[in-house]
Order: sequence, then C-alpha cells, then structure tokens
Amino acid sequence: MRHSGPLAGVRVVDLTAMVMGPYCTQILADMGADVIKVEPPAGDDTRRISVGPEPGMGGVFANVNRGKRSVVLDLRVDADAAVLRRMVAAADVFIHSMRANAVARLGFGYERVRALNPAIVYTNCYGYGRRGPDADRTAYDDTIQAECGLPFVQERLTGEPGYVGSIVADKIAGLTAVYATVMALYHRERTGEGQEVEVPMFETMASFMLVEHANGAMFDPPLAAAGYPRALSAHRKPYRTKDGHLAALVYNDKQWNAFVQAVQPPWAGPEFATLAQRAARVDTVYALLSETFRERTTAEWLELLRSLGVPAAPVRSLDDLFDNEHLTATGFFESVEAPYGTMRMPGPPTWFSRTPGRIAGPAPRLGADTDDIVREFGDRA
Repeated sequence: MRHSGPLAGVRVVDLTAMVMGPYCTQILADMGADVIKVEPPAGDDTRRISVGPEPGMGGVFANVNRGKRSVVLDLRVDADAAVLRRMVAAADVFIHSMRANAVARLGFGYERVRALNPAIVYTNCYGYGRRGPDADRTAYDDTIQAECGLPFVQERLTGEPGYVGSIVADKIAGLTAVYATVMALYHRERTGEGQEVEVPMFETMASFMLVEHANGAMFDPPLAAAGYPRALSAHRKPYRTKDGHLAALVYNDKQWNAFVQAVQPPWAGPEFATLAQRAARVDTVYALLSETFRERTTAEWLELLRSLGVPAAPVRSLDDLFDNEHLTATGFFESVEAPYGTMRMPGPPTWFSRTPGRIAGPAPRLGADTDDIVREFGDRA
C-alpha cells in the first residue's frame, strides 16, 4: 500500500535485521518510501521472537517491518548478488545493519555500492564507529545500555545495576538513523551528491545519555562528576497516594507557588522558594512531597494539580495505551488487515498538513514479494 507521504518516490534497499535498522526503515515506509527488505533464506531472526499469529510473524517483527516488501536473496550466490546490484543501481537509499567488514565481504561495502550508483545514500547501522578499537564488536541493546551508563544510573536509583524496561538503545539509534538518512537525502536533493552515513549505537547512546548527565563534567577542568542530580535522585519516582500512584512534577516557581498556596504543606519554607534552591535540595524536596501526596487520592490530586497547571498523570499500564482516550481521539491506532489476521497498530506519531504519513501496510511474510521484485529488477541469470 503506497501513499503520498513526504518520502513518496524514495526507494530504499533494506538489509537490516533485528530492531535498530528495521525501526528506521519502518518509519521511512510509513512516510511513503518504497522499502524493499532483503532477507537471507532463514529470514530476519526477529520473525521468531515474541507472540505472533503464525510462525515467522512475531509481534515485534510485524510492527517494525510493516509496509515493506520482502525478497529472499542468498548473497553468497552470484545470481542473487546480481539481483541486489541491479536493485542498488535503481535505489535512493541502501541501509544495512551488518558490521563493516561483513557487508564488505559480501561485495556491498560503500565503495562497491557507490560505483553502481554514485548518488546513493548509504547508511551503516551497527554497534561501534569504524574509527575506534571496538569497531568489529557485536552489539545488542543490553550491551550498549551497559556501555552508555544506563545500568549505572539505575543503580543510583534502585541500589543495583539494571537495564531500562525498553530496548531504548535500539530505538534511539533507529530514530537517529532516520534523521541522518533524511538529512543526507536533503543534501542530495540540493546538490545531487550521494554519501555514506554512519550511525553507531554506542556513540548515539553516549550522546543521548550525556545531554543532561554531562553536566559539570563537560567543563575543563571538570566542575563536578557527570550526572544530573534531579534525574539521579532515588526519590524521583511516582508518588504513592491514598489509593494508588501518581506522576507529578511541581517544577518551576509559578507551579511551586500555586501548589504551596493551595496545599499549604507545613514544611514549605523560604529555603524552597526558588527553582535554584529546590534543585540544590532535590532529594529533600522529593521526600517531603512524597509524604504530602499520601494524604489524598489519585483522583483528588489529579483534579487539583491540573487546575493549578501542574503537570500530573496517573500511572498507566501498557495495555491501558490501547484504550487511551487521547490516543483514540487523535486516530493514533489504525486497524491493518493482513493475510495472517487483523492488527491494531500504533501509527506515526508525527503529523503533516500536506503530506501525512500512515501505516503503509502489514509486515510481509518471508519472501512474499521475491518473484515480483526479481522480475522488476531483471530475472536471475
């Protein structure tokens, strides 16, 4: 199902697997690109993880590969490699998630691909940048979380190292690959020049973590150890109420003054009057607020805090998202019909007034489009 999203007319040859690369190309597909997923005979391993309606269609795979076409090619076979070369010659983007030496051994390193199509945008998605000593190391979300300091941060909060309950390294790196690829396409649109793009997970996540946590450590000489105190406070967590839990952030001075005036907590003295003062005592502030929030129900707090302009929200489950009133009203979920059943899928979170994206269709069964694609680019020799 092709449509006129902002990337309509862009052809992507996709040699990615697992989540980082496929999440990137799923977004490109939702935005209108024709994404051709090239899979080995065994298929993408992600087909075999998580719950699905049939073998080879696990839920994670179905979500991050929707709207793509699947062609099975064994790139160790000359005839199949020749098909891919013809695809590359007609493509706008070539994207892979293999280590640099592995894709080069198959004959599809950047220099070989550029010789076939000088204007191509060639995006590398892998664990570590090529210029460092770890370039050839295999990487997964867990190991990159460890490398970038996430378990260290979790230890500050919980007392022992732990992973975040989401594959954030894969997804953030995938989003980074989207914007990097589209930036290169924009440059090509202006100049006609293709180029090679590198999106390493480790560098991406190091950059992500250091946005706030670089803090005083980025000055020379360092003014403090790396770490943003508010985010590292063990008291920074949903507040327990009389009947449940609540997320709330009484943050700037306007919000603080409105809260203090309405609630009149006995501990709210002049030492907490300004944001700078509260930031310097963040653990104390969170601990005192924690005691105060126990005094009323979640519903009572939500009504009061929202009337004061203080950001507040109930703590929801993942399943709650599928029945969320706001998401339903915005049309966030779309029903997609597939040969293997109906799915209610989360759609693109972005909105365009003239070129809206949409779910481009279901994820393909392994090799579902092989015959059509091989004919499209010339039959195997």
